[in-house]
Amino acid sequence: MVRIIASRALMLCIVAICVASIAAAQGRPAMTTDNSAANIWPPWDQPPAEGLNFTIHQIDNVPDLHGDIIDSQLVVFFAGNQFMVTRELMAAFRQEHPEIQRIYWETLPPGILARQIEQGAVIIGNLRIAIKPDVYTAGNRRIQQLQQQQRIDPAVRYARNRLAIMVKKGNPQNVRSLKDLGRADVRVAMPNPEWEGIANLIIQAYKKAGGEELANRIMKEKVKDGTTFLTHIHHRQTPIRIMLDESDAGVVWYSEARFQQRIGNPIDMIEIPDDQNVTGDYWAGSFKDAPHTEAARAFVDFLVSAQGQAIFKKYGFMPAK
Repeated sequence: MVRIIASRALMLCIVAICVASIAAAQGRPAMTTDNSAANIWPPWDQPPAEGLNFTIHQIDNVPDLHGDIIDSQLVVFFAGNQFMVTRELMAAFRQEHPEIQRIYWETLPPGILARQIEQGAVIIGNLRIAIKPDVYTAGNRRIQQLQQQQRIDPAVRYARNRLAIMVKKGNPQNVRSLKDLGRADVRVAMPNPEWEGIANLIIQAYKKAGGEELANRIMKEKVKDGTTFLTHIHHRQTPIRIMLDESDAGVVWYSEARFQQRIGNPIDMIEIPDDQNVTGDYWAGSFKDAPHTEAARAFVDFLVSAQGQAIFKKYGFMPAK
């Protein structure tokens, strides 16, 4: 009897390993008894339908590079926190402009995109991508830098956003305000100010809520003792760290927390009062030496069109005006 039970246990173990291997090869999560874990790993949207899908979570997965890089007719560098909008946005743009179908876009942090533009390429793993963008979207400060260098056409503001606090479902640490992020028992995921424009806005919000003392506590003391973690790509790392119980909370764009809830991930959102909140602007401009000048201008125009604005609103962004 003992041998039969052991044999059955061994057989179940082998089946579980096979299922996990097959799932990985097909680019989807392995079976799990915890259904809430299914969406933790990006990309958080459906991959393109054409071609072999070889996405393997945590191993071979590039969620912030999108579309057709070969013989592109339009190349857009988006500030990364718009990742959830871009698939629907590009589909609508293609429908409006059927002559422009092969589009490549990136949704990396704006500071990383700026460095990529300056150095001419980005390297991810063993892949080197040397491609020139037609359109760049970022906060006002980075856009102004390019305008001062006379590298970009007059830019347009096409969306705004506000901040919110992202926590794990059920809010186990009982985080209720920005001040709570200064507590010793709250582990904070924080964008790195070196390349994440949102970080400076979050610091402004800390100062509104608790003055220089709160900002220094979160950005200096807690960084030093390890209870504030500075991310490289906050729109991916912050929700993942919270869902994996590596961080307790993180200030993000409102649209990011709303998106995680929308796809069913175990995330809750704490809204920040207006008197402590900060609004960020999204600007877009086409490069003067854009490889696809007409497509670039058409896309910038589409961002501020009624159709483009409706898509951003759908995902929790505020209107441009």
